[in-house]
Amino acid sequence: MTIQEHVPNQLGYADTPIVPETGFRVHDRTRPQPPVVTPGRHPGNAPSDAHVLFDGHSLAGWTSVRSGGPAEWHIVDGAMEVVPKTGDIQSTHVFGDCQLHIEFRSPELVKGHGQGRGNSGVFLMGVYEIQVLDCFDNPTYPDGTTGALYGQYPPLANVCHTPGEWSGYDIIWKAPRFDGEKVVSPAIASVMLNGVVIQNHQALLGITNHKILPAYKAHPSKGPLRLQDHSDLVRFRNIWVREF
Repeated sequence: MTIQEHVPNQLGYADTPIVPETGFRVHDRTRPQPPVVTPGRHPGNAPSDAHVLFDGHSLAGWTSVRSGGPAEWHIVDGAMEVVPKTGDIQSTHVFGDCQLHIEFRSPELVKGHGQGRGNSGVFLMGVYEIQVLDCFDNPTYPDGTTGALYGQYPPLANVCHTPGEWSGYDIIWKAPRFDGEKVVSPAIASVMLNGVVIQNHQALLGITNHKILPAYKAHPSKGPLRLQDHSDLVRFRNIWVREF
């Protein structure tokens, strides 16, 4: 006897109620199967359906925000490192709703305090910042702390490693929707830092600004990942995205 013969209803039913919201029956045997995705072998590794934005070897998929030319940051030990005063860089690949993984490291040599220590930023769609900062025993204004939706919402916890250790963001991002210039639905972010939830399905108030109120401005449905040059030697590695 085969497994299918032993469990005749394993592929579903044809006589159960139809769910109005989906159009399928409960346990519908005709409902499409989920696509098969091979997970990474180790936590943080890119799964088979991910688009790798940075693999540790080349900045070919990145450009200078300031000049539009090649990114001017350096590759050091398999990571990209900010070159101060060269400006932000951004991916040539653009995306909207997604899952993003990115790892970062503040300098091992501690210099400065508050916002002047290991400062950078991860900008979804080029304009919505999740703060990167060395906040290990380094307080600053809460909505500018590591993992903050900058200028809007502090993280739910401070989960920073010591300076010089690698940390990782795992971000679930829903892009905002616009009808002309009107916001139909806001951007929504869920963020994990080092395996801990620090932003829980949080709606953003608008694009990131400094010292002024955030507000939305209509933009395309897809945008690049932008990384900030804040003149600190922050490094990034293992960057990949899965588009929904």
